Amino acid sequence: MIKYIIVDDEDAAHDIIENYGKNLPNLVLKKHCYTAFEAIDYLSKHEVDLIFLDINMPKLSGFEFLKTIKNPPKVIVTTAYSEFALEGYELSVSDYLLKPFSFQRFISAVNKLSDGPTTPVKGEIINEPATKSSSSIFLKDNKKYFKVNLEDILFAEAYGNYVKVYLPNQVIITHQTLSNFEETLPVNQFIRTHKSYVISIDKIDLIEGNRIRIKEHTIPIGKIYKLNINKLLK
Repeated sequence: MIKYIIVDDEDAAHDIIENYGKNLPNLVLKKHCYTAFEAIDYLSKHEVDLIFLDINMPKLSGFEFLKTIKNPPKVIVTTAYSEFALEGYELSVSDYLLKPFSFQRFISAVNKLSDGPTTPVKGEIINEPATKSSSSIFLKDNKKYFKVNLEDILFAEAYGNYVKVYLPNQVIITHQTLSNFEETLPVNQFIRTHKSYVISIDKIDLIEGNRIRIKEHTIPIGKIYKLNINKLLK
């Protein structure tokens, strides 16, 4: 069994990790810590095998906290900021999960631990990039996490270091690359049409020349992605 704690100042992050962890029979949650100081106090009295650690926390950051521990347990960093990855690996963290991360990516990180591969328990698999249209993912916008059904996504657009995810009545801007976002999507439901666009196949209204229409939106088709569209038309 892997005993773990969550160290993060956001309630939503705790909920997501705990829900993911409930699907893995060898993970046992021991403590919710909302500051580094809570974690320091808990670890002074208890032993754990794993810490899910956020970086950007008030007063004492995740990495500053980590440097205070003499013999730290395994650490999986969970953060919205990719620029700290190098420092994380210099501190020998086991993995670096960029929020929002999928259930599949969560399993991959846990499987790197010494207890060996883990298998989800039977039942609902949260955020698994499956082929079912009922699957969902969590998207972080500012300090809120939105649970989004994959079937509601029209398309996603690269927006600098962010991704705009277009829904029928809402646009969510989440901090991650389009490539990372694409990895969370089932390949039979979504397709890359351009370096800056990933679209839902079911939401296509019209394909004309090098353009795709989805409702009132026009999405370009890049030259190197033309083959993806041609496969749809066969």
